[in-house]
Amino acid sequence: MVDDRTLMTRIARGDEQSFNDLVGRHSGKLLAVARRLLGSPADAEDAVQRAFMRCYTGARTYRPEWEVATWLYRILANTCVDEMRRRAAAGRRDLAHAARPGAAGAGSPPEQRIDLQRALARVPREARLLLALRYVDGLSYSEMARIRGITVNTVKSQLARGKSIMKTALQRGGRKRW
Repeated sequence: MVDDRTLMTRIARGDEQSFNDLVGRHSGKLLAVARRLLGSPADAEDAVQRAFMRCYTGARTYRPEWEVATWLYRILANTCVDEMRRRAAAGRRDLAHAARPGAAGAGSPPEQRIDLQRALARVPREARLLLALRYVDGLSYSEMARIRGITVNTVKSQLARGKSIMKTALQRGGRKRW
């Protein structure tokens, strides 16, 4: 099996089969993160598709010292942030469509999933992105720092902030109007 860096070298030369192989390896994880960030399955699929197109068109700018998966997550994160900004500029909330069933676990009651969706919607964009990268895909602090171009300490503080906001929102439950 050819490693990701070799695939990127081939993609930079226009090898479509290598691109298809890379998409096959990484699309599932990227889609899971995009769904959590954007909520809408259709928007998530569009974001992943745009991220892969940016990967393909920017393959010549890829540097082999970078981990391919980290580079792809960075492209996807930027794509999702662009989409969230577009939504906000259009006068909509960042998460117009909160994450669908499964957010609190597939077996969770609907009201529990709704509470989690509402709590997540209260978290600032950057912290929400880091929460998704950490808890949807299990990335390390250093991987998240490289993806977002920030320090590990900033990752830790943003995660702590996001978790704190979510905890407070969940503790309030239905008592406070969202």
